[in-house]
Amino acid sequence: MLVASRNRRGPVRLAGLVAVVGSLLAVSTGAAATATAEPGPDDSLQREVEAIHRTGAIGVAADVTSAGGDGTAGGHATARAGTADAGGPRAMPRNGRFRIGSTTKTFTAAVVLRLVGEGRLSLDDTVERWLPGVVRGNGWDGERITVRQLLRHTSGITDPAPPPALTSAEGYRAERFRTYRPRQMVEMALRESRPAPGVPGWAYSNTNYVLAAMIVEKVTGHSWEHEVERRIIRPLGLRDTGVSRTYPFIAGQHAAAYATFDDGRSGDGTGTVDTDVTVLNPSMAVGSGSVVSTAHDLNRFYAALLGGRLLEPAQLDEMKSTVDAPALNAEYGLGIAEIQLSCGGSYFGHRGELLGYVTWAGTTPDGDRTAVVYVTRNGGQDTEKAMTALVDRELCRSGS
Repeated sequence: MLVASRNRRGPVRLAGLVAVVGSLLAVSTGAAATATAEPGPDDSLQREVEAIHRTGAIGVAADVTSAGGDGTAGGHATARAGTADAGGPRAMPRNGRFRIGSTTKTFTAAVVLRLVGEGRLSLDDTVERWLPGVVRGNGWDGERITVRQLLRHTSGITDPAPPPALTSAEGYRAERFRTYRPRQMVEMALRESRPAPGVPGWAYSNTNYVLAAMIVEKVTGHSWEHEVERRIIRPLGLRDTGVSRTYPFIAGQHAAAYATFDDGRSGDGTGTVDTDVTVLNPSMAVGSGSVVSTAHDLNRFYAALLGGRLLEPAQLDEMKSTVDAPALNAEYGLGIAEIQLSCGGSYFGHRGELLGYVTWAGTTPDGDRTAVVYVTRNGGQDTEKAMTALVDRELCRSGS
């Protein structure tokens, strides 16, 4: 989700606005970390995770796989730092589950592209064809927006104001169990914005993926959640991955998530307060940010996707066909970003954030090496830099 709350480090970009990546390769240092080392050929991954922890994250975990991507056919390394609860003794869980935020968009795009490969819809179909009357009024016309534009964020549709549960501690406590309908989210977005004149440029919007999920449901006659489960989770054996429209809890082992809201009630002069935000009804993020997974399952997913085991070649080529995304200093395809590597070449992946949990996932273009890292509180720009640096370094090691 692309929403914002304010903290002492600047805006918190919740649920997956992919950050500007071209200059995010410096790692900040600070206070000592509580670390848990895992067996591996060296301790470089552990050092990278500790560097992220020092930027203000409460808990950090990373998982890297290569030559097979499943931790059995090739190399596999993990590292953890920090704690599972703020101020508590519990270590970050091994392979803990967390909300992956906008990394969900790659799942949604993959489902749509599988339907395209089956001939059940076309990327050139209009929104109006599948969702008559949904994108209409206030200058909007679903006849002028295609499925491809939704997945590529070139529809011109923007997001509504963020729900109260995402903007303040008081709003979170009052509305964390509230259920939103997908059409309700779309209607709010269309009321608050009008189409820009001319051809729309690239503009990140969760509403695009809410509409994509609605189209999946119209084409298949099944829920978006059902199709993600049937077409991705079960075939790939992602045993720790799940998706629910309204379930607010995270089942299984997991670390708590924290958001820093500017509520003016902290008592320390900063006006900010950390809030445990682990419990959240994710209905505002259907299609755009509501999958729960683990770092290792995300590696399996991206390795299979880029390795050609989920999509036919024509559809994978469509996914990787990118346009300039100036706000990111990167390129963006269909539910996936292409990001330059410091060592030359590029990788594909996606950032995700949904109220406390922040994820970076990336894979080499052939899917042979993948890296995923997540934190349980966004420490701001320094955290973002250190997370992107970890993914960059680990994927640059693919040729070593």
